[in-house]
Amino acid sequence: MVALSSFTFGTRLAGTVAENRPRVEAALKAEGFGILTEIDFAGAMQAKLGIERPALVILGACNPPLANRAVSANPSVAALLPCNVVLRADGDGTVVEAMDPAAVLGLIDDPAVHDIASDARARLERAVAALDAAS
Repeated sequence: MVALSSFTFGTRLAGTVAENRPRVEAALKAEGFGILTEIDFAGAMQAKLGIERPALVILGACNPPLANRAVSANPSVAALLPCNVVLRADGDGTVVEAMDPAAVLGLIDDPAVHDIASDARARLERAVAALDAAS
């Protein structure tokens, strides 16, 4: 697992986005996350702009108990949910990149929200680490 930016972390896996997606979803599920949304970014760019892009899928991952706690602490947190996990083609492999909930929810000055964000980050880090360990 590596920091890929100041607000994301992830890993690089061998294989295509399509091959890796079930592994990513299983790792997220093991940490209590389900997929609420999916955006086929490459497909949308092709359909809307006629631009060919390598595969790039954005999964909106949600851990319902954590999301409920966060929104209960501060209803405006809903604008920052769910946690995005990106799978994008990178040469002959796939980069799996998760948003850092602590970075995003750090925008809110609320210690209760920060604790929830830290928990979400730890769970996403474990999911990414499980992908690393399995490859």
